[in-house]
Amino acid sequence: MRKTVVAVAALAMIAAACSSGSSTTNGGGGSASASGAACATSNLNLVTPGQLTVATDSPVYSPWFKHNEPSNGLGYESAVAYAVAEGLGFDPSEVKWVVEPFNKSYAPGSKDFDFDINEISITPERAQVVDFSTGYYDDVQALVARKGTPIASATSVAALKPFLLGDQVGTTSLAFISQVIKPTQQPRVFDTLNDAKAALNAGQIDGIVTDIPTADYFQYSIKDGTVVGRFAAANPPEQFGLLFQHRNSLVPCVNAVLGQLTSNGTLQQLQARWLQNYTAYPLIQ
Repeated sequence: MRKTVVAVAALAMIAAACSSGSSTTNGGGGSASASGAACATSNLNLVTPGQLTVATDSPVYSPWFKHNEPSNGLGYESAVAYAVAEGLGFDPSEVKWVVEPFNKSYAPGSKDFDFDINEISITPERAQVVDFSTGYYDDVQALVARKGTPIASATSVAALKPFLLGDQVGTTSLAFISQVIKPTQQPRVFDTLNDAKAALNAGQIDGIVTDIPTADYFQYSIKDGTVVGRFAAANPPEQFGLLFQHRNSLVPCVNAVLGQLTSNGTLQQLQARWLQNYTAYPLIQ
């Protein structure tokens, strides 16, 4: 099994981190402690020994993935997954991608993957039944609509209240509509974000709230689509995390890798490559 210099260095870091006994995640899960030996590649608790099984939804979108092909290493989340895999000691050929619908990913129960990467926000409710890594992206919500429609000129949260919004079931974006925008019309709920996009294209809803990188991409696949604006970041910020089966001993090892990817600037470099500076979009307050 080929191990790169980066992977070897990361393994040394993982061993030190794991031997400290710290494994707290934003989801509060993971094993109570892990030894350095437990974080050695050959000793990791994996669904399939010798293979890192990574899940995401289908289809997947830019800028998180490119060409609807998670395994090509293109797009921010694909690149993050392979960077984590390398840090754990796996070659790209030892990473297997499987499909896991977004709405199923955070449901309780056993998982047929080692971790899921799919713009899954870390929330206390989800963390009661699954585990999360530390965050790999700080997100804000944004509004997508169609140019020339009344909602496209909205500049405040209050101005959005009369409109019919739609979103994917179970998302933090749907919760944002209900809890922050509080529209006078009940938002329409769809099984997938793709269904919501189709409804917006057909004029059946006025707008979609979603994470800003996805909103930026969606505007080009919607007829006369536009990003109306972004919303203020939450405090603390909403974060995307890798999702694991509850009480998974792999969590502290992955957190050690993510810590290294943060401290050495890799995550920042990947964001600069695959994501944009979305602050140019107006702020809806």
